[in-house]
Amino acid sequence: MLLLILLLCTHFPSLAHSLNQEGLHLQEFKLGFDDPDGVFSNWNVGDDNPCGWYGITCDSATNSVISVNLPSANIAGHFPPVLCRLRSLSFLSIYNNSVNSTLPEEISACRSLKHLNLAQNFLAGELPSSLAELPDLRHLDLTGNNLSGHIPASFGRFRRLEALSLVENLLDGPMPAFLGNVSSLRELNLSYNPFSPSRIPPELGNLTNLEILWLTDCKLVGRIPDSLGRLKRLTDLDLAINNLNGPIPSWLTELSSVVQIELYNNSITGELPATGWSNMTALRLFDASMNELTGTIPDQLCSLPLESFNLYENHFEGKLPESIAKSPNLYELRLFSNRLTGELPRDLGKNSPLLWIDVSGNHFSGDIPASLCQKGFLEELLMIDNSLSGEIPANLGECRSLRRVRLGNNNLSGEVPARFWGLPYVYLLELTSNSFSGEIGKTIAGASNLSALIISKNKFSGDIPEEIGWLEKLIDFSGSDNRFTGRLPESMVNLGQLGRLDLHTNGLTGELPSGVHSWKKLSELNLADNDFRGNIPEEIGSLPVLNYLDLSGNKLSGKIPLGLQNLKLNQLNLSKNRLSGGIPPLYAKDIYKDSFLGNPGLCADMAGLCDGRSGDKHLDYVWMLLSMFTLAGFVFMAGVAWFYWKYRNFKKGKRGFDKPKWSSMSFHKLGFSEYEILDCLGEDNLIGSGSSGKVYKAVLSNGETVAVKKLWGGSKMVEESDGFEKGQIQDDGFEAEVDTLGKIRHKNIVKLWCCCTSGDCKLLVYEYMPNGSLGDFLHSNKSGLLDWPTRYKIAMDAAEGLSYLHHDCVPPIVHRDVKSNNILLDGDFGARVADFGVAKVVDAIGKGIKSMSVIAGSCGYIAPEYAYTLRVNEKSDIYSFGVVILELVTGRLPIDPEFGEKDLVKWVCTTVDQKGVDHVLDPKLVPGFKEEMCRVLSIGLLCTSPLPINRPSMRRVVKMLQEAGAKNPAMLARDGGKLTPYYYEDASDQGNVA
Repeated sequence: MLLLILLLCTHFPSLAHSLNQEGLHLQEFKLGFDDPDGVFSNWNVGDDNPCGWYGITCDSATNSVISVNLPSANIAGHFPPVLCRLRSLSFLSIYNNSVNSTLPEEISACRSLKHLNLAQNFLAGELPSSLAELPDLRHLDLTGNNLSGHIPASFGRFRRLEALSLVENLLDGPMPAFLGNVSSLRELNLSYNPFSPSRIPPELGNLTNLEILWLTDCKLVGRIPDSLGRLKRLTDLDLAINNLNGPIPSWLTELSSVVQIELYNNSITGELPATGWSNMTALRLFDASMNELTGTIPDQLCSLPLESFNLYENHFEGKLPESIAKSPNLYELRLFSNRLTGELPRDLGKNSPLLWIDVSGNHFSGDIPASLCQKGFLEELLMIDNSLSGEIPANLGECRSLRRVRLGNNNLSGEVPARFWGLPYVYLLELTSNSFSGEIGKTIAGASNLSALIISKNKFSGDIPEEIGWLEKLIDFSGSDNRFTGRLPESMVNLGQLGRLDLHTNGLTGELPSGVHSWKKLSELNLADNDFRGNIPEEIGSLPVLNYLDLSGNKLSGKIPLGLQNLKLNQLNLSKNRLSGGIPPLYAKDIYKDSFLGNPGLCADMAGLCDGRSGDKHLDYVWMLLSMFTLAGFVFMAGVAWFYWKYRNFKKGKRGFDKPKWSSMSFHKLGFSEYEILDCLGEDNLIGSGSSGKVYKAVLSNGETVAVKKLWGGSKMVEESDGFEKGQIQDDGFEAEVDTLGKIRHKNIVKLWCCCTSGDCKLLVYEYMPNGSLGDFLHSNKSGLLDWPTRYKIAMDAAEGLSYLHHDCVPPIVHRDVKSNNILLDGDFGARVADFGVAKVVDAIGKGIKSMSVIAGSCGYIAPEYAYTLRVNEKSDIYSFGVVILELVTGRLPIDPEFGEKDLVKWVCTTVDQKGVDHVLDPKLVPGFKEEMCRVLSIGLLCTSPLPINRPSMRRVVKMLQEAGAKNPAMLARDGGKLTPYYYEDASDQGNVA
């Protein structure tokens, strides 16, 4: 402290005669923090006292500092014990910053502290037991850090503590029973910690002043203890995502102050109690979702003055009581995914400001209640997958508040009310799989916000109105399997946002409209099984992202436009038309044969084509001459090939390579043939071999170099490596690789040129990456060539590639095998993510991928929850990428005998905690980048958090890396706020494209 005063006085001679002692303490606090945003800029050492400084509050009588409040200030550093020298300090908040040390035991010197908020930082280590020695502490919030170990027993001795929040840390051990001794507690939040499995301590029932008890995802087991029935002041009870079992206790209905009960994702059984609910004066949210509750919904429950009533994803049966319609405050009703039957209450919405209703996935029948929007607030109307019948009530056409409507898969019929088509705020209108009839109303011009119109599998008829082309936000128009007639309106070419147009199986006629070049975002065009005539517009070949084109079953004529070769199509079907002439060379291959069948005028060297040709002698003569020249050329080429084969055998003493008939599919314009590739598959060109096959380097005649992966035939029995159990049958990943990389265009995803197949042999041709894989480079004697700026660039490139897969692909893609060996480096050490053999797409409702039957991935990179549950989503990739970051910073392998039973993640955490960060940084790197390396190391540790909920999204990772690379000294703060499971937006929206 004396040194600080001398230092400050050297620079500011008048300081000793101006700033008071508390100001000096705060200047010491300031010097211990990085401040990129300048929040300390007005902390002027020339002031008499610090009372006017940003974030500082003083007592008006004594000018003593009583509050230091610096939330979300983007400051970084160690926790400053010097603040405890501010004798009157009662309020300290450094919420949502980058405090990155342990909490020292010296914090007990802050004797006047009443409010301590260090939530959403990077605190590590164990909780100091001395916190309980603070005599006046009322509020302690350490949410969202990396604190570990047991909760100290001393925490049972807090004298006046009213709120304790330790949410989202790494605390372990059993749920502490001694917290039941802190009788002053009004709020106890311990959710999202990896406690060891334990029961809810009955001692918590002694907290008779408790208003909030939040124990979500704490590995709780057994039954809910009856002692909690003594918590008469409880307003919020959250026991979700545990393994609690047994019936819902009857005393829950006697908690007269409760407004929120959350029990989702447990194993609680039995029916809801039918009595006792009358004492519950206000029930804002009774959320018993996902815990497999059964039985019927009691009328007594529905008779309460409910505001939000959610019993979704259970096994409730029977009818929804009519009394629910009498709730004057009901604004939310979500009952999806149950077994409810009967009719919906006739007066539902008549007496309440209903905003959202979702009864999807039940067995409801009868009419849609006409009173749903009586109060004029209804925004979401979700009733898919039921047995509802009758017409859409006419008065719903007046419900201008509606934004999302899903009535698919019911037995609804009749005409859609004219005004219903034109609701101004609806962005999703789905009526699929019903029996609706009539025309699309011209009033649809008023639906200016509509982005998805999904009305397939109905009985709609008549012309598609010209007004469709006025919907500037329309992305998806799916009207297949209806009875539409007439021409496609010319105005449709104005739909610049259109991504899918599916009108197959209708009676549409006329020519395809000109001007389709404006559909720059169209990826799917399906007009099959109509009566379209005329030529295929040449402009279709200019659509940049079109990958699905089906014009089959029409009466299209003329030649196939050569411009279709510009498209990278996963699906092409022009069969059953009246097309003539030749087939564009790119598609004149057997793999596309079925795409052209049923066109008698088409001819190509493929079985099934040319069968209907007759009478044109001149054309036959031309074809005869062409055949002769082709035969002569073939004989010549065969002679050259035979000579080359003999010469090669003579020079190399090897047998010739048998070239069977190959089928190939290209994803970019190629300047080489598959046979040129085959000539390069000699052992002298081998550059790698793995569990899926061998990789060759091929230098082509045009000077281009490519990499060729030759996959093992069929499946392969593998040894213990890369995360697979010995003897497990591993698929070669050919289809996944083609399906994924064939659609992707990104600078940080390896480019797949084409694929070739013949019998059991499968080839994948990629762009060649001269510097090989990151793993090979990083863990070989060449690792010294990778300085820190290069490693940082590699991390940024790979992060941007994965961010593209997670956030910009539709649907998103999970790689499932992110590792340093699957990050390839070009000549400038630019990185590309590669090897998509086990990649999977995420389903449309954002719930990730269903459980896999086996683990995909590599040892040391597999996220812990994936290994235990076989459930995978984007968070699994983020964990694996975090391991790659740790490899870049430490230079260590993910699994090393030196670690013992640990992996790289645990070794880094343990070493940093015990020895300091210097002992994990790669010694090959120059020390000048230590600060930036530490920031990137912290990002890697954040990505490898054992709890998926703590890991940032890849888009967030990219932003954090960018800020770290900009020499931002702050350790980037995580998002704050109470984390709750994601239920509502698309919980029942399977197949939602909006």
